[in-house]
Amino acid sequence: MQQPPAPTQQAPSAPGAQPPPPAPAEQIQDAIDEATSGDRVIDTDRGKSHGLDKCPRCGSSDVHYRIESRALVCDYCRNEWNEDNAEKAFHLDTPIQELRGDHVASGAQDVQAGDSMVTIKCQGCGAEIVVKSDETLQARCHWCRQVLSINHQIPNGAVPDAVLPFTLTREQAVEQIKKFVDSRRTFANRTFVKEFVPDNVKGVYMPYMVVDGNLHTDLRGTGEITTRTYTVQRRVGKDQTVSERYWDASVHELGRSFDVLVNDLTAGSSRQYDRTDSSAATNYILDAVQPYDTREALVFNPNYLSRFTSERRDLDIDDLDERVEDKFLTIAREKARPTIAQYDRGVRWEREGVAIRGTRWITMYVPVWLYSYYQQTSKGSYVHYIAVNGRTGKTMGSVPVSHPRIFSLACAGGAVATAAAAVVGWGVFLTQGF
Repeated sequence: MQQPPAPTQQAPSAPGAQPPPPAPAEQIQDAIDEATSGDRVIDTDRGKSHGLDKCPRCGSSDVHYRIESRALVCDYCRNEWNEDNAEKAFHLDTPIQELRGDHVASGAQDVQAGDSMVTIKCQGCGAEIVVKSDETLQARCHWCRQVLSINHQIPNGAVPDAVLPFTLTREQAVEQIKKFVDSRRTFANRTFVKEFVPDNVKGVYMPYMVVDGNLHTDLRGTGEITTRTYTVQRRVGKDQTVSERYWDASVHELGRSFDVLVNDLTAGSSRQYDRTDSSAATNYILDAVQPYDTREALVFNPNYLSRFTSERRDLDIDDLDERVEDKFLTIAREKARPTIAQYDRGVRWEREGVAIRGTRWITMYVPVWLYSYYQQTSKGSYVHYIAVNGRTGKTMGSVPVSHPRIFSLACAGGAVATAAAAVVGWGVFLTQGF
């Protein structure tokens, strides 16, 4: 999507100067809400009926994604091709600064509860095949053996607007996981080390919301500048004094008000892997392997999921809205940081607001190589994940540690330090000839 320009912002206030008149984000947001109403839908449906999704050259339905070729491959004629770039196909590259109101891709609309069974009529033999769409988007006809696909969007969160295919092979991911575990083996739980089987890694497509935002941010607070530092000698005993360091500082009110353009902010949209819930598993690991090159995402085709697993989206925009706004505000604080460098003793923002002029939401499957380990403890089970970004190889994970091992190694380190001190002390004793 379009690279956002640098934010426009007011010049930093001089120390002691009055801050600019407030432009509360709430007032701006009210004006925006009056000018815009309702969501605008971006149609990303492929327009194909459920059923055969054939090779464009020979008509075979045996198609899968080959990582080495980075393309869909026909198992019959070996034809290779890819779907179109999603950003260009759906005109998602229009300037972010022109966004007004909420633009929601058709695959990002609210998930509707209901029957997930989809009946597909095979165009090859006429048989009717039932597909559980919350588990898979493809099934093979049990009469003529052709592969049938769910080809247009259904409101259960299983069909996204775009997909970012794997570029890292399974063998490369296994090597990454081995390196990650080896670097933490010293303190690792011995049972985990014994049961570690890196070959159990699985390729998973995880659902994410990808968001563009046209924002206005208003920050108000105080900043401090050091004006003098000095040292004071203070008596603490009859013959002792201590040195104490003091700072004088000037305190300034300050404000920053500027526009921010956010491009391709990602937010996980699976409840099971929600990063805010780590009570049963280390879900936060999945976000730690970002970023993804979302600009390279392709129009969704279920054949990209063949031979991989996928997680269905079950969080809607309303579920993620507050979390996304918090990320918008975090980005705004970072944008303001270069303008407050002179406040060397820090800045405390006391009023913060974000007015959203426009947003654009699409859903996307991103590739993750995932290794999971179930640890049984006295309090129950806990799942540790090691994740590898399926595009960049960035690896992050959690390895269960052995607390007795950490304690024993810490004690050993302390004993070594004590022994070294004793040797040094004995050397001094001998040198001084006592």
